[in-house]
Formats: sequence, structure tokens, C-alpha cells
Amino acid sequence: MKYDVVLIGGGIVGLATAYQILQMKPQFKVLLLEKEKEVGLHQTGRNSGVIHSGVYYRPGSLKAQNCLKGRSELLRFCKTRNIEHIKFGKVIVATQKAELPILQQIQEKGIANGVTLERVGKERLKEIEPHLTAVEGIWVPDVYSVQFRDVALELKTAIQELGGEVLCGRIVRRVDPKGVVETENQSFETQFIINCAGLFSDEIAKRSGLDVPFRIVPFRGEYYDIKPEKSHLVKGLIYPVPDPRFPFLGVHLTRMSNGKVEAGPNAVLAMAREGYKKTDFVWSDVKKILGYDGFWKMALRYWKAGCYEVVRSFNKKVFLRDVQRLVPEIEEADLVPGGTGVRAQVVLPNGKLLDDFALMKKENMIHVLNAPSPAATASFSIGRAVSEMLKESL
Repeated sequence: MKYDVVLIGGGIVGLATAYQILQMKPQFKVLLLEKEKEVGLHQTGRNSGVIHSGVYYRPGSLKAQNCLKGRSELLRFCKTRNIEHIKFGKVIVATQKAELPILQQIQEKGIANGVTLERVGKERLKEIEPHLTAVEGIWVPDVYSVQFRDVALELKTAIQELGGEVLCGRIVRRVDPKGVVETENQSFETQFIINCAGLFSDEIAKRSGLDVPFRIVPFRGEYYDIKPEKSHLVKGLIYPVPDPRFPFLGVHLTRMSNGKVEAGPNAVLAMAREGYKKTDFVWSDVKKILGYDGFWKMALRYWKAGCYEVVRSFNKKVFLRDVQRLVPEIEEADLVPGGTGVRAQVVLPNGKLLDDFALMKKENMIHVLNAPSPAATASFSIGRAVSEMLKESL
């Protein structure tokens, strides 16, 4: 079976990339392979559903560029395809004066990125979020909530309408960079291969012969749901000032398009690439983590923060304490165990966490190797960038 392009991975980035390729080259024969029974079941369907504004990201970075470009196209797709998305707005708050310099840095990044925002004090914060306790904050009105799984399913339909194919339940076993992708019982010939395999993208790249200088390490994010009778305490999205050392945004409160209010996520090292439960353990995944020097350098650099994340994962009272820093009226009984997700995070050989998207091209393959948040928001722009790389190669 011969194709012009075969994509590996049916998350929102792979789907948006296939969609953009077909928009660019409608005559192309495009195939997307997904190992699960349906698309969007991992990072795409297990996040907090926020369509980000681009306020956090270093100006000029791939995250900043693609988030700003991608969100407008994503919103347009949601409108034209009748996907429910709700504008809530977001506050990023300093709960103590020591956090004000970081808040200022975020404000400067947001302004440089062209984000509409407003620096606000206690009185204005109370108007926006009456139950919030904070010293100062940044109000970002153009932040939306959507179920990204709905976007993924609609993208699948759009790809099929454009003549593309999406095959689920196909685990890729071998990749020949000369143009062959093999699953358990099928072989597909293609001019070009695009790797959007998320948590397994570095493994797919290695199987194709690419020398990958870093490794993906999985971090589990755990959520609590706020009981419906207390959900009125959160009007929109409430984020604390994040720790600038990490590409994580800290435990926050999110009103979602489905009506729920979530608290979370944390960021705990997972013992499996798809380790959604605390008890999940895959020795082959753990062995690769422990055998990577960059992991040990990371552990040495951030061991205190790592220990705190583990304690917060197992101790609900510690998790509650971070929630109450934002909204003191939320009590322990108001937190009900919610969903979990696993973030594919590149750890560099020096132990630092890569805080940007990473795309690599070799011969007839393009690899999307680091696409954590805000990749869902930026997916249409990432897809366009990959399709442009493909166009240049052809």
C-alpha cells in the first residue's frame, strides 16, 4: 500500500498536521496510524482543556510563535465545525509580595507576545473571582475552554472528508527511513514519514535510525474535581505564579467547557510512559529512565521539588494547602479524585527540562519530539510548520 505521507500518532498534533498537509496538497495520499482504538486518548484527551493565550512563553520561542498563530486557527475550526468552546478568561496571581517580580516577568512576556492583558490589584481581582485571595494579578480575558478530544474527533472526520485515511489499532513496530512503516500485520510504503508519537516519539525516532541526543521522561499530572455544590467558588481560570525553573504551571483551578471545575495538575515522575495510576510500573520504561545520565542530573538538580511533588501526590492535605492558597473556602471534602494525564517531557543531557517545542528533520522523515503544553492550542500552527518542512523537502 503506497502513500505520499504516513503519519505516526493520532493525537491532536498528528491530526492537525495531516489536516494541514491535505489543505496544502489535496492530491496527496495521506495515512495516519494510531495505536489505540480511537484518536486523542492520551495527552490530547487528558488535559485541562485550556486554549492558551501565549502569555507565559519566551518571546520568539517556538511555543510563543505557534501558540499565538495556532489559537486563532483552532478557534476558527471550532466555530466552523460547531465544537463547543467557552470564553472564561484567566487570572495569574501572586499570593505573596515575594512573587511580584515573577508576575512582572510574565506580564512583560505577554506584552512582547502581543497578548491582551491587564495588571490588576485586589479590588479588580475580587470582581473577577470573588472567592480568590491574592496580592496582585494579571487578567487575561481571551482564554477559552474546549474538550480537545472533541477537536481531535472532528479533525479525524475532516481528514477523511479531504480524502485522507485514519487507521486506529495499528501499533508501529518498525520504521524504515527509506520509506516503509510496518505495523503488526501490515506494511505501508510512503515517500515521507512524520513522527507525532507523543510519549513514544523519541523511540520511533531511534527506530528510524535518528541519533536523538535527549530522552522523553513521563510526568504524571493528577487532578481533583471540585464538588458541584462548591464549583461556584471558581468563575473562570485561576493560576498561581509558576516556578520559573520548570515548564509546569503549578496546581491551578480550571472551569471547563463541560461544566466541571478541576484542581491540578501536579507533576510526578511516572513509572511508565502511560502510567496513569500511581501503581503503574513498566520495567522497560523505568530501565530507560534510570539508564539515562540526564535523568540523574535532573534528579540532583531538582530533588527537593521532586520530593514535594511525590508528597503532594500521596497527601491530599498538602494538595489542598496549595489549592487554598488561591481559594481558602475550598475544603478537603470538596476535592474528589479526578482524571490523570501523562506529559511527554524532554530532559536534556545536562538535566534541564526542555522548555520549547522540538522538531527534527532527517532525509524523508520529520520528527515532532517535544510538544507539551501549549501544543494542543498550537497544534494547527505546528501542523502548518511541519507541512511547510514537507513542502520544502518535496
